[in-house]
Amino acid sequence: MSRARQPPLVTGISPNEGIAWTKVTIRGENLGTGPTDLLGLTICGHNCLLTAEWMSASKIVCRVGQAKNDKGDIIVTTKSGGKGTSTVSFKLLKPEKIGILDQSAVWVDEMNYYDMRTDRNKGIPPLSLRPANPLGIEIDKGRFPQKDLESLFPGMSADFTSENFSAAWYLIENHSTTSFDQLKTAVVNLKKQANKKNEGSLAYVKGGLSTFFEAQDALSAIHQKLEADGTEKVEGSMTQKLENVLNRASNTADTLFQEVLGRKDKADSTRNALNVLQRFKFLFNLPLNIERNIQKGDYDVVINDYEKAKSLFGKTEVQVFKKYYAEVETRIEALRELLLDKLLETPSTLHDQKRYIRYLSDLHAPGDPAWQCIGAQHQWILQLMHNCKESYVKEQKGKDAFLFYLYIYICAALLHSPMLDLDSDVRPSPIGHLSQTASLKRGSSFQSARDDAWRYKAPQQVVFVEKLTKLVVSQLPNFWKLWVSYVNGSLFSETAEKSGQMERSKKNARQRQNDFKKMIQEVMHSLVKLIRGALLPFSLREGELRQYGGWEMKSELSGQWLTHVIQTVRLSSESLTALEIPNDMLQIIQDLILDLRVRCIIVTLQHTAEDIKRLAEKEDWVVDNEGLTSLPSQFEQCIIRSLQSLKTVLDCKPGEASVFQQQKTQEDVCQLSIGIMQGFIDCLEQLSTKPDGDIDTSHLSVDVSSPDLFGSIHEESSLSSEQRLLIALSNCRYLERHTFLNIAEHFEKHGFQGVDKITQVSMESLKELDQRLFEMYIEFKADPIVGSLEPGIYAGYFDWKDCLIPTGVRNYLKEALVNIIAVHAEVFTISKDLVPRVMSRVVEAVSEELSRLMQCVSSFSKNGALQAKLEICALRDTVAIYLTPESKSSFKQALEALPQLSSGTDRKLLEELLNKFKSSMHLQLTCFQASSSAMMKT
Repeated sequence: MSRARQPPLVTGISPNEGIAWTKVTIRGENLGTGPTDLLGLTICGHNCLLTAEWMSASKIVCRVGQAKNDKGDIIVTTKSGGKGTSTVSFKLLKPEKIGILDQSAVWVDEMNYYDMRTDRNKGIPPLSLRPANPLGIEIDKGRFPQKDLESLFPGMSADFTSENFSAAWYLIENHSTTSFDQLKTAVVNLKKQANKKNEGSLAYVKGGLSTFFEAQDALSAIHQKLEADGTEKVEGSMTQKLENVLNRASNTADTLFQEVLGRKDKADSTRNALNVLQRFKFLFNLPLNIERNIQKGDYDVVINDYEKAKSLFGKTEVQVFKKYYAEVETRIEALRELLLDKLLETPSTLHDQKRYIRYLSDLHAPGDPAWQCIGAQHQWILQLMHNCKESYVKEQKGKDAFLFYLYIYICAALLHSPMLDLDSDVRPSPIGHLSQTASLKRGSSFQSARDDAWRYKAPQQVVFVEKLTKLVVSQLPNFWKLWVSYVNGSLFSETAEKSGQMERSKKNARQRQNDFKKMIQEVMHSLVKLIRGALLPFSLREGELRQYGGWEMKSELSGQWLTHVIQTVRLSSESLTALEIPNDMLQIIQDLILDLRVRCIIVTLQHTAEDIKRLAEKEDWVVDNEGLTSLPSQFEQCIIRSLQSLKTVLDCKPGEASVFQQQKTQEDVCQLSIGIMQGFIDCLEQLSTKPDGDIDTSHLSVDVSSPDLFGSIHEESSLSSEQRLLIALSNCRYLERHTFLNIAEHFEKHGFQGVDKITQVSMESLKELDQRLFEMYIEFKADPIVGSLEPGIYAGYFDWKDCLIPTGVRNYLKEALVNIIAVHAEVFTISKDLVPRVMSRVVEAVSEELSRLMQCVSSFSKNGALQAKLEICALRDTVAIYLTPESKSSFKQALEALPQLSSGTDRKLLEELLNKFKSSMHLQLTCFQASSSAMMKT
């Protein structure tokens, strides 16, 4: 099976030489994917894995051990890549021997010196073992390389206390430039030092010579007395004398050596005290050193010194040591409290938190500092979120108060303005009042750039959401990373690993997973509820609204600002997801995004409906070649802009659900869409049927800063009501055939549900409006023509029973045709496509009335029947292109009501009179022929 990664390769080590326990940094490639992936690390053949600290795939830090080889490779072994290779090597140097009085940057174990002393001479004081200059002359260090000396004297040493001491090496190293005379002096000094050692025993004998001589004389006298008097007689007295002599000798010796022995004991005591102070000066100076290092912030030094003191004197029975060690413990306890305060202090960086936790773990602080830090950070994040909300709510109220007083000031200024005629008895109309207020506001000095900045500045709720999400996104990652470090044990040092504290911490972390999950959920809930309180207060309960709300909702945010908020929350969700936080903890944010998307769609559609109602004020009644105004195009563009603004809201990001997944949302959006279409239809009806002064302006905004507000409404227009009806009919026709279908396509393109229903309801409503407007126009135009027929027929007391021979079509019919031509001209001017429809209905009305009048006649004379047939045929033939089955039926019924012409003379006369009529009115009747192509298309 092939490995997933390449074998480790070491390309650099810094430093590249040093003594044992030197800290080195290893750099290379493929050095492992993590601490658990590192299986082995050897330097010069020594295993350094215990001290290795994996930093990254290209960096490892460790300490060099006591290897046998003085130079070797650096070999890294990983689980993913196996055993690696090295392009560099490390040289292990031999440590220099450090004397008792020599300065050293590291702690030296003094016990080794005592072991060496025990083997050689137990009675010699420690300071006599290692004289700094045994030759007694000035030392002049040479510049011979250490490597050359080692090769010149293999297995030897320049240390005169070593068993392998080489005098030649010592002289080359310390006296390579010393003169011969100085070397002679050195020989004399060595001899003096040797003589001093021999004089020690001789001095002891010289000091007691008198005592020995006296004892010798006493013994000689006793011996002579025994020989003179005999042994038995003097045995008792001799014994007594011998005891006296010995006692006197002892007293004399005591007297002679009392002072010397006293000085010796005092010197020994002083020497021993100095030795103790020198040997244990680390402990005696440790309390003061701890205080100094704490002040400097060198907590690592304090911890190392404490560990050293604890290992040496933690279980001592010596009272002096106990006393000083107790002082050390007191200061360490104060350090624990100081570090804990710093750990719980906010704000703080993740690096400082890890550092303080590591310090506390090395100091064996009670409790669980890491968990305490997590809890403190959790509370701090919650507090930051609520403080953010309170600050923006307070700022909003302050601005509202300022704007209120500014409004009062402006009103007062306007009331005292000479432009207002308060004494006038004529009360202006609402539109006139608004226009006047607009002109006043445009002329006011308060309309400044600063007002524009206020108007276009983002609402406080939007700024608050941006600030709140930015706060959470900046703080939560460190909070999550702190927990991850707590779980995997990377918060603790090597000391904690050896003591088993890391395992205990991991066990605690596993037990507290549910508690931490609740912390994350509480932060997420607070974030979501604070945003809901600012943007969706209706979605919170009353108790939650008091805690998370407090905003003054004078007006709801527009769809544009809600879209901006949705984008902000989405980016925050993506940032939190990148932390690998479980999805179940972030689901509440997805629910918030869904509610914001739904609300954004609802609000946008509501605002669109209001914008559609305002289109009435933008109608300029300028007709193009197709008989249309700009109103249908404005309506369609308004809908398209609204849908385009919702594109990012309707699109689903990863992990998001469709906004139309809920049935209620589908129904609400469908009703709002229908309302938008119906609003435009009402707008058309309002413009077509109501006089200018009756146009409803209650839906219009009170903001009258625009100089063109209602300009097109309360300006006098030259269009008649009938012309407006025709324009509206033309617009309705275009809406039905083009606009509504295009809008339906856009709805489907953006994923709206129930588009068929929206289209069907809108089409039905539009057709109803079209029919009402059409009937109204026909009523305006056809009724006068129809009403003029009967008076025209019977003008001059005309009687069908008694009339002259027809000489042509009478004037009433010509007048009716002229009126029909006027209607044709008016319709043709607005929209050629409407001509067939309108003309057909007008002809139907005229033919129906003519048929009724003919059927009401009781009897016709011959001339009367001929006159009636002439007029009916003239009218029928003239408007033949606009005849419908209804109008044809009416003409047929009218002709059937007349007596039949029996003679050919009458028929010939009828034909001549018809031709005469058509010839005389050829110019007027041309319009009916010109519409034939349009009629055929219809």
